[in-house]
Amino acid sequence: MPITIGVDIGGSHITSAAVDSNTSKIIPSTYFRGSVNSKGSKASIFIDWARIINKTINAINPAANIRIGFAMPGPFDYSNGIAMFEKNDKYASLYKISIIDELTPFLDNENITFRFLNDATSFGLGAQLAKEFHEKKKVVGITIGTGFGAAFFHDFLPVVKNELVPQGGCLWNKEYQGGIADDYFSTRWFLERYCILSGKKGIKGVKEIVANNDESTQQVFQEFSSNLASFLFPYLLTFNADLLLIGGNITKSHHLFIPKVLEIWQNKSYNIPIQIIQKSEEANLIGASYLFNENFWELIEDKLPVM
Repeated sequence: MPITIGVDIGGSHITSAAVDSNTSKIIPSTYFRGSVNSKGSKASIFIDWARIINKTINAINPAANIRIGFAMPGPFDYSNGIAMFEKNDKYASLYKISIIDELTPFLDNENITFRFLNDATSFGLGAQLAKEFHEKKKVVGITIGTGFGAAFFHDFLPVVKNELVPQGGCLWNKEYQGGIADDYFSTRWFLERYCILSGKKGIKGVKEIVANNDESTQQVFQEFSSNLASFLFPYLLTFNADLLLIGGNITKSHHLFIPKVLEIWQNKSYNIPIQIIQKSEEANLIGASYLFNENFWELIEDKLPVM
């Protein structure tokens, strides 16, 4: 069976797995995950990445020609595989570095073909490969975790250059409340805002905020709901979206914000189905591996953004 490795690069982790290209299913014995210090040196980052990818390579056939699709956060030159991480809080040491040239020496196989796709786009593709989403024509996928990702799809194809979508088909860098969207729809916003509201220090994650279940928890999610609803609304409306997919670590607390978001939109006479994708990392891997579907690749190869 044709096998492709999908790799998901997160702000604090890397996940790697082989995917059966015929079924778009992850091969369980090849799935590995590890932590990464995204603020570390170039060498330390590549060592962390290679440690996990090599486990997958060696779980299949390390002597074979390997195909690796990367679900990569932006900003990134996806056509050429060059990191452009300058305006966000991760992987700054990789700025203008060729991932193909400089990661390969760390891997247990030199016969590798690399392809790259935005991580939110990979998420949306992987989620749509589930049969129940095939009838949807216009889909928007967002991921909320270390950062904020978004992607727009029409008939399964990513839309990056069209008057109906924002520049590059991205939302993380769009202006919002005096900053950019990534400032408001990310883990760090939750931590900063909760600490301000509660007066507490040393909060380590959204999971802890939810577990505290205090007045500040309720207020921070109320504010998040209002912010998310107001920010997304014009983009969804302009695109005339049929479905909104939500992934990332925030999905574990979706019950604390989705009802309010829907209520706000319904008060505007706007109705859109929302699907929570709990296994968003797996969706990222499957979507990234789909880059080696040659028919799909032919359609998007010349449309990959530098974002």
